[in-house]
Amino acid sequence: MHNAELSPRLIFWELTSGCNLRCIHCRASAQPERGPDEVTAEEAFQVIDQITAFSRPILILTGGEPLYHPDVFTIASYATRQGLRVALATNGTLVDERTALAIRQAGISRVSISLDGPDAVTHDTFRGLSGAFSAAIRGLQLLRERGGISLQVNTTVARHNVEQLPQMLDLCLRLGVDAFHLFLLVPVGCGLEVAEEQEVSPEEYEKTLNWLYDHQFGREAAGIELKATCAPHYFRVIRQRAKRDGSKVTRETHGMAAMTKGCLAGTGVCFISSTGRVQPCGYLPIEAGNVRITPFQTIWEEAEVFRELRRPDILSGKCGICEYRTLCMGCRARAFGTTVDPFSEEPYCIYEPVAMRRQATGVIHA
Repeated sequence: MHNAELSPRLIFWELTSGCNLRCIHCRASAQPERGPDEVTAEEAFQVIDQITAFSRPILILTGGEPLYHPDVFTIASYATRQGLRVALATNGTLVDERTALAIRQAGISRVSISLDGPDAVTHDTFRGLSGAFSAAIRGLQLLRERGGISLQVNTTVARHNVEQLPQMLDLCLRLGVDAFHLFLLVPVGCGLEVAEEQEVSPEEYEKTLNWLYDHQFGREAAGIELKATCAPHYFRVIRQRAKRDGSKVTRETHGMAAMTKGCLAGTGVCFISSTGRVQPCGYLPIEAGNVRITPFQTIWEEAEVFRELRRPDILSGKCGICEYRTLCMGCRARAFGTTVDPFSEEPYCIYEPVAMRRQATGVIHA
């Protein structure tokens, strides 16, 4: 019998690996042309039926650049009719008047556009295309003018822009978007080649998460939805900061941040590639199965890697003894990218668990 508590909450579906940009941090092996073996619209309909037979997750259509796929709106419309909330993750450069209208007509409820700097110089350098910043801003404005679509800005935080987050937040407020999500760079895919050059230090990582807390829950609260992705120890930071302020983390005080946890790979989130391969997340390249061969529900409920990711007790290193283990889990993709072991300790966390501190001071406890 299906366990409703283990239903997927978010499914990221890479419709195509084709993309018009060459971002230096990209998870996908971005290419200017679509892949020859991409899932067809008919196959996508079958998988959507399999998903909706047992769950109602948010379906996020991504890429590459999803607008490269000729059937993106057909697939989005079908998913919407089947009762799924559909979002679109795009670089925004291909959004013109016609596309903005098609997005709305397809029933897509949220569009996220990636902006990796508050100005053209920063963004265009990172995205590998001159004019990408102005095109993305124009696309966002067209969507806003259409109305009825929730708008989100995604920013990949790396060394080139970590000091520009206040300016990024100001830009989001000026643009009138509903949400600003920070993505901490994961060293995988193209990111492996730029990790040393672009990855922020663990100390900067911690500083960034505290900056986010200040603007999400603190005195400098920005008034729009803020979220950290690929930053599971933000959920530890939230508890530490709340405790320091003499408060408790509840839904009333901290919203959905009080109701979820850090790394959801394989427990609440999964990724479907353009060829049907299923992974715990887009940054953790361990194949759990393929929807062209095995029904989605079977993969989700029975794949070995998913079963293991649902066991916090399997974590090793300091993650394995951390009191925040079940709340945070550490980034399993970042652990894999660093050690090729998805269950090793999170390499970009500076926190020392209580058990480690007791061992270091020779304190023995029952």
